[in-house]
Amino acid sequence: MMASSPAIRKMRKEAICTICQELMTEPTSINCGHSFCRPCIDNINGQQHLMTSFIWLVRCPLCQTPIQKESLRPNKHLENLIESIRELEQERLCEEHGEQLHLFCEDDGQLICWCCERSPRHRGHNTALVKDICPGYKEKLQEVVTQLKRVQELCASAKLFTREQINEWEENIELRRQKIQSDFRNLHNFLHEEEKAYLWRLETEREQLLKRLQAGEASLDKQNLELQNLLLELEKKCQGSAQNLLQDVKDTLSRNSDVTLQLPDICCLEPQTACNVSELYFDVKEMFKSIQVSVTLDPDTAHPELKLSEDQRQVSRGDAQEKHPNSRRFCTLPCVLGCEGFTSGRHYFEVCMGEGTAWDIGVCLENVQRDRNINPDPQSGFWAIRLSEPNGYLALTSPPTPLPLRERTLLVGVFLDCEAGLVSFYNMKTGSHIFTFPRASFSDTLRPYFQVNHFSPFFLLPP
Repeated sequence: MMASSPAIRKMRKEAICTICQELMTEPTSINCGHSFCRPCIDNINGQQHLMTSFIWLVRCPLCQTPIQKESLRPNKHLENLIESIRELEQERLCEEHGEQLHLFCEDDGQLICWCCERSPRHRGHNTALVKDICPGYKEKLQEVVTQLKRVQELCASAKLFTREQINEWEENIELRRQKIQSDFRNLHNFLHEEEKAYLWRLETEREQLLKRLQAGEASLDKQNLELQNLLLELEKKCQGSAQNLLQDVKDTLSRNSDVTLQLPDICCLEPQTACNVSELYFDVKEMFKSIQVSVTLDPDTAHPELKLSEDQRQVSRGDAQEKHPNSRRFCTLPCVLGCEGFTSGRHYFEVCMGEGTAWDIGVCLENVQRDRNINPDPQSGFWAIRLSEPNGYLALTSPPTPLPLRERTLLVGVFLDCEAGLVSFYNMKTGSHIFTFPRASFSDTLRPYFQVNHFSPFFLLPP
């Protein structure tokens, strides 16, 4: 319970502000001698006052004396008294004896008074003065506070780390989502191109067999007409006179008895073009491996600055070397062709680019210009992609098509379908589709094509 002696009650009565009925805040004396809270004086009558040069027209609530502005003085003595009253009111008294709790029983952990110490309940217990024992317990409490602050800091750090983990996890999930979507887009693109290629081959097969069947049908029509003419001639002879019938009868019998029907060849009506979609879907790389070819570099086509390895699978660019001049060699562009030529079928080969920063890879026609600078695009007989430092990845269409690849392509797969007129490129590190050129009609043999720049060596992988 709070301290409530008559002396304290009397002091409290003197320190009450008659305006707000609370202990005064910033007690201020006015010219009549009464004191009030300073905020209460400022707010008397809702601060509805008039101002003259010396006097506020506001009166003391107790004696109605006009309050003079210059008479307002802080009452420090009363302010100190109010502070003491508040301290006394905060002191606790013994509920049983009404005495101040000056002692602390360490056995029971309770504040007690002098009377409690002598009572049977606390007799023989270890007791100490509050003022003596308080610093020790305060120090222990401070240690607990310090420990709790450390735990709180650890909690804040753990919370921050957990938030960072949440953010990182969300970022990783988003990256994985984008990769899955990209992989499926690439797979969709590949399957779409494969679908177009298979449908093109099926249509070609349809036209070829249809021509054969239509030719057989025309032959039968012609033979049927000839048979009709012979039948008419023979029926006319049979209906005529005996002399007309016997005229050249043996020759007529001999000539018409040997007539046979030339039947068209029997064609298999089961289409030969077939596609196992499940194999394409589940193992694209295996499909490529089944048509992968061994490509080596043709030294007779290499630019003088290109150096080929002994096995003709690696090439790098350096200083110009003395080489036998010939019309097959590239003279201006640092290019080299593969030895292998393709005129039909489906073919696939892989090129390891390493950390090179500038190169061209693809296929070109056998008869492309090699003695002057040209744009290596389909109009000039080239189907290739390029990496260059200022422009990044490009498909060498006309104009070039930027390729928004997310990561460096270290292993490039080149797929060629001569009949379908398709040239496609794949990032074999990720198994993703890079680019497919629009369908073309190849007019000559196709050969692997490479342009090699400084610090960008590469090598061809064997099957």
